[in-house]
Amino acid sequence: MYHLIPRGSLFDDFFKDMASPGFFIKPLHGDALPQSIKVDVSETPVAYQVQAEIPGVAREDVHVTIDGSIVSLRAEIKQQDRQTSDDKLLRSERYYGSVARSFQLPLEIDEAEAKAKYDNGVLTLTLPKKRGRSGQRLAIE
Repeated sequence: MYHLIPRGSLFDDFFKDMASPGFFIKPLHGDALPQSIKVDVSETPVAYQVQAEIPGVAREDVHVTIDGSIVSLRAEIKQQDRQTSDDKLLRSERYYGSVARSFQLPLEIDEAEAKAKYDNGVLTLTLPKKRGRSGQRLAIE
């Protein structure tokens, strides 16, 4: 059986964007707001796997913090000026500055066993789940 999803006109999104104040006038020197760090999170029985896109950032400018079940990502995007005195910048759309993202996972992470790898703009985290203590039976007096 097929289900239909109600949708208005194909132009709804276009006209909504057109009504926004920045549609016709774009900043000439950088975006006002940075892109957020986009992540994919998957789970195995023993660990979480996180892949985060952080292109254009040096490895030493990427920071990961784990506090219990909360994972925080932060990166510093630095401007690399390659202009000479004869160059005239006509438009710059790249963002320079800090970007950050935090999210909570269902279970706490074993920080001592966590691993991070950064390759070609993708940060890969392997975050083992903290092993829960097995319940202790109490003697009733």
